[in-house]
Amino acid sequence: MPDRHFFQILVADDDPSTRAFLRGALAAMGYVVTLVEDGAQALSLARTTRFDAILLDCRMPSGGAVDVLVALHADPDAASRHAVAMATSAEVPTTLRQSLIEAGFACVIEKPCGIASLANALTATLGVDRDEHVLDDHEAMLATGDLTTMHALRSLFREELLQLAPELASLANAPATLVDRLHRLRSACGFCGATRLAAQAKALQHHVIETRWASPPALLRFRSELELALTALA
Repeated sequence: MPDRHFFQILVADDDPSTRAFLRGALAAMGYVVTLVEDGAQALSLARTTRFDAILLDCRMPSGGAVDVLVALHADPDAASRHAVAMATSAEVPTTLRQSLIEAGFACVIEKPCGIASLANALTATLGVDRDEHVLDDHEAMLATGDLTTMHALRSLFREELLQLAPELASLANAPATLVDRLHRLRSACGFCGATRLAAQAKALQHHVIETRWASPPALLRFRSELELALTALA
């Protein structure tokens, strides 16, 4: 299981069953979870405690997701002002999704939440296990068979990453194209032993499929993994 004990997640939802599910699912993924029952509690805790991500229900007593996030962003001293924000709702029509994105949410997760959707959303924005190898020579040798082939493929792979890096901004506006590009990239990662980048690409690919857009935090996280891979390949 990935070691994510350093990631702190705040979950705010007024439904006890949803809180219990999210606590169990996120804890099983290795995250540290703090639960609150309403918007006031969420805002108070987010102001004083640094969380890496906050999951806010759209409709809660004492303020829903948008109310909490707007107040949090308006407080320059809030400890979790820059936490990745995710909204949850039982119904997510297009108009609601768009308004939440415009309010600053990285994604909107429809309830009942699937564990895979949660995992993809969090990995896409917070990142993969830090103990994962940037380049795994053993995996690359298993895939390629010899050092000469491995080095040749890694050279081509580096050129592919150099071409991809400046295209990310434009690909953000073309989700279908981005998904296709990430699919092809994952294959190249496998041959070159780029295990961290492969995991990040998979999470971003499925996250974009589920949410139909590439959020700035997810793209920023992917770019950082791409740059790590380029440094290792240099």
